[in-house]
Amino acid sequence: MSAEFNFDGEVALITGIGGALGSAVADAFLKADATVCGSDIIEPNTEDFLLSEPERVDFYQGDFSDEDDVAEVIDTVIADHGRLDYLLNIAGTWRGGTPIDETDVDTFDFLFDVNLKTMFLASKHAIPHLRDTEGAIVSVSARTSLEGGEGDGIYRATKAGVRLLTETIAEENLGSVRANAVMPSVIDTPMNREMMPDADTESWVDPRDIAAVILFLCSEAATVTSGAAVPVYGEV
Repeated sequence: MSAEFNFDGEVALITGIGGALGSAVADAFLKADATVCGSDIIEPNTEDFLLSEPERVDFYQGDFSDEDDVAEVIDTVIADHGRLDYLLNIAGTWRGGTPIDETDVDTFDFLFDVNLKTMFLASKHAIPHLRDTEGAIVSVSARTSLEGGEGDGIYRATKAGVRLLTETIAEENLGSVRANAVMPSVIDTPMNREMMPDADTESWVDPRDIAAVILFLCSEAATVTSGAAVPVYGEV
């Protein structure tokens, strides 16, 4: 069974749009006829930028760990389109491989900036506009945020923070802005395949499948869902 959604006339802003998941989310919203705005720290003309149809997206370059950049991007989106309906906090990354006592503070700062601060700042500046449209926020947490684990505790902590901020935003905006998170495990991306060349990829989840869940969480089919952390890690 297939599901189709119509987001015609509505505006979605996707952070981290140049990555594999960000690109898949953009494709899903474009297919649903949304106006798609995207932001990333990298430019569309680089080889790391994976967006399949950049010409169909209004791109705003910015570092979403910098509050001035975030405010400027969101203000410009509003100036260009007059509204904001959906914020998709996709920007994020993974670092690990060392126990806490061997982890550099630079790694701590980097992961909290990329995974949690970007989500906080984007949400902070988008919420006033999302209240006007009774819109929605979907952010990316992680399955591993549910417990501690060896070697990537900082990453897990940032993704737990995403989940808790999601619950807080939902509680603070009852009846006006819905906020939910998705929790992937390992996503089947070029970066993950490069980092784990010997891994069994059979259970890895296609970014397009996660994008479909994100689209659903923004749709009218999910109007009674807010503050949720939705597993998207497949049948494992």
